[in-house]
Amino acid sequence: MPDLSVQLNRLRLPNPILVASGTFGYAREMVAYADFRQLGGIIPKTVTPQPRPGNPTPRTVETAGGMLNSIGLDNDGLETFIAKHVQPLLSLGAPIIANVAGKNTDEFVAMARRLDEFPQLAALELNISCPNVSGGVDYGTDPGMAAEVVSAVRGATSLPVIAKLTPNVTSVPLIAKAVADAGADAVSLVNTIQGMAIDWRRRKPVLGNGLGGLSGPAIKPVALRIVWQVAQAVSVPIIGVGGIQSIDDVMEFLVAGATAVQVGTANFYNPTLATNLVGELAVLLTELGCDRVADVVGTLEFPVRR
Repeated sequence: MPDLSVQLNRLRLPNPILVASGTFGYAREMVAYADFRQLGGIIPKTVTPQPRPGNPTPRTVETAGGMLNSIGLDNDGLETFIAKHVQPLLSLGAPIIANVAGKNTDEFVAMARRLDEFPQLAALELNISCPNVSGGVDYGTDPGMAAEVVSAVRGATSLPVIAKLTPNVTSVPLIAKAVADAGADAVSLVNTIQGMAIDWRRRKPVLGNGLGGLSGPAIKPVALRIVWQVAQAVSVPIIGVGGIQSIDDVMEFLVAGATAVQVGTANFYNPTLATNLVGELAVLLTELGCDRVADVVGTLEFPVRR
């Protein structure tokens, strides 16, 4: 059997298949569908310093090849997350990566320090890229601000730091280089693409917030392009996110340059997918004669420009 473990700087995972924040709840909701011990990692929904009620409804709508969501980081706040969810998550048998968002650098730092009290956590993923709220998550659109947050958090915690970046910028490699230079152990590429749905008969947007984040198979070509571009520009490990629903999708991201991947929207209609993909990956690597996941990472043979 090939070695499925992957190394993302200070973060080592048993395999490269993770479930994305906001698509797997606090995992206990999925207990009937998934053997958590098989997963490379679980990323629960984003946590903010204080409780957030989220955006007005409707918050989700299906689109061609995907879905739009405008949840607005609805959550009960950091202290409730610690009191009710951290220990149950840590008991599931999979690496737990906490996903956090703040309105400013001080909030990110305060959350990092608080969660540093739980060294059993595998890492922190910084949500500086959600398109459905304003505030600190806008940091992902500015290289200097993104670097400031990552550097400050890196100094406030011993946990590995992952920066989740937005595709809603002119140059993602520019942001990725900034956070890599600031000390990010890895980058997650990408968060959702901003979009909207319209009810033309009512002359109104379908979502209560007007705009939302597009996810699912529709965004996979964009996510693959960004993963490849960032892999050419920086050496920081990449976690590919966007439209993964089969083992072929996983392999496309790995070949493009991702060291690991996150399954997101597919969890809503197939909560067993991520665990199934782990077994399928082992079989496929064996068929290819590969000893480890790293043997296929970044092996894309891109056409030579003349």
